[in-house]
Amino acid sequence: MPTRRDFLRAAAAGGAALALAPRSAQAADSRIDVVLGDSIGTIPPDLYGHFAEHLGGVVYDGIWVGEDSKIPNTGGIRTALVDALKKIKAPVIRWPGGCFADSYDWRDGIGPRQNRATRTNFWLNTKVPPGPQQYDPNHFGTVEFARFCRLSGAAPYLAANIRSLNARDFYQWVEFCNSPAGTTTLAETRAAQGEREPLKVSYWGVGNEPWGCGGDFSPEDYAVEFRRFTSWVPSYDVPLKFIGAGASSGDFEWTRRFFEKLTESSPGMVNRLWGFSFHHYSTNVSGGRSNDWNESKGPAVGFTMEQYYELLREGQLMEDYIHGHWQALGGKDPKRHVKLVVDEWGSWHKPGSEAHPSHTIGQISTMRDALLAGLTLDIFQRHVDKVAMANLAQLINCLQSLFVAHEDKFIVTPNYHVFDMYMDHMGAEAVRTEFVAPRVSYTRNGQPATFLGLAGSASRKDKTLTLTVVNPSADQPRETEIAIGGARVTSAAARTLTTPKLDSHNTFEAPDAVPSPAEKPVTIGAPFVFTFPPASVTKLKLTIA
Repeated sequence: MPTRRDFLRAAAAGGAALALAPRSAQAADSRIDVVLGDSIGTIPPDLYGHFAEHLGGVVYDGIWVGEDSKIPNTGGIRTALVDALKKIKAPVIRWPGGCFADSYDWRDGIGPRQNRATRTNFWLNTKVPPGPQQYDPNHFGTVEFARFCRLSGAAPYLAANIRSLNARDFYQWVEFCNSPAGTTTLAETRAAQGEREPLKVSYWGVGNEPWGCGGDFSPEDYAVEFRRFTSWVPSYDVPLKFIGAGASSGDFEWTRRFFEKLTESSPGMVNRLWGFSFHHYSTNVSGGRSNDWNESKGPAVGFTMEQYYELLREGQLMEDYIHGHWQALGGKDPKRHVKLVVDEWGSWHKPGSEAHPSHTIGQISTMRDALLAGLTLDIFQRHVDKVAMANLAQLINCLQSLFVAHEDKFIVTPNYHVFDMYMDHMGAEAVRTEFVAPRVSYTRNGQPATFLGLAGSASRKDKTLTLTVVNPSADQPRETEIAIGGARVTSAAARTLTTPKLDSHNTFEAPDAVPSPAEKPVTIGAPFVFTFPPASVTKLKLTIA
């Protein structure tokens, strides 16, 4: 991997001190305009959601270590993970899948643990030794997941199996979770597991990827199933928020056809939906050479400069997909009752960098992945009028995870630092922000290509303005004039995540190779000019008057 300029080395060593001094307006090559009077809407904390599937090392070796483990735990749940999630105010966690959900029977995961059935996992990997990742003992079921969410401060989001279970199984799962104490047989079953009071689960995904592993449905067939599964579900005074399982990436026609069929006999049927999902993974770094799912991927570390930019380019497509799906569903939802839910997103690299062979689809997350996380979160925040929830795939030991664990070892990835830096946006008012910067040039399949120069988002909460900015250029700092329309900046502080190499990452042996960036004061000049280092994610916290 190419290292970066002396500027970057100095910035990393000196806490980005080079970026903190105000410069003259003539030195700036970029500009950010924050329009305080142009509100987009309140940023829902659920945009910072997570996803935990029974896949590889996510549950077993990740979340669940067992009550008898020497690893610090609370009722079998890894303490270090809970503590880290509380620090970033994790809002919601989706479970049990993913494709695993499409073969999961929730009844296998209730009752005395020693009596639970062992089932073949959807993600069976016969190339590694047999274990709970391959043949699931169901030690981590609905109650254990609800306790994990409670410990972490997150709301549970359950994805129902509509491929191999029926509508009765679905509403009885709701009954198990939400029926009042002492009212039903399933409430008594729940109480026998130590949970007398209802779990109060609001978020319910009606299936998962119905176009694929969720049943190979057409949009029309899935619309019929959605109507059937949601025709009668007891609420028990818990507001049930049904999330329809939608398309992959840019398949807008799937969304349009689903809503056409759903509402053909009753336009009001759209009101059954709280949200409608789509999934998008940043995978293809081939520079247009291939569209094959496997061949188009690149390595998690040791990638080329072309692969670096191509991954970010894949992530930037999220903005187009939000616009496209929003337009597709709007024809049958003119009052805009239904919001978009991106409940699987993130990078997906070639296998080979997982922390342990049992961690199927595990991968190292580098500074490149952190940039992708920042770019994507900023996209969501620019579209809070359309997107109500998003869930990074996945929480731990899989894909673009925030954490990696094996046995008693536990580390955070650079993605975690981005979520930590962006927390101040939660619940704040998103405001329109315009970015003007020279585009980045690179070579794509032997031809010249460009990518955006700067990207980000801004939000306001009382007298605090939070501005997050990604500079994707691998080698160019951006001298940027920042203008706040309708306000004056009285103080400022910055946190900048940047590393000497594009593929820098944390390991069990070097857990702080990419440390959490410290907050440092910024001197306010007139005009206010800030330097964003190459390949960096920055949060500026501004006090305004």
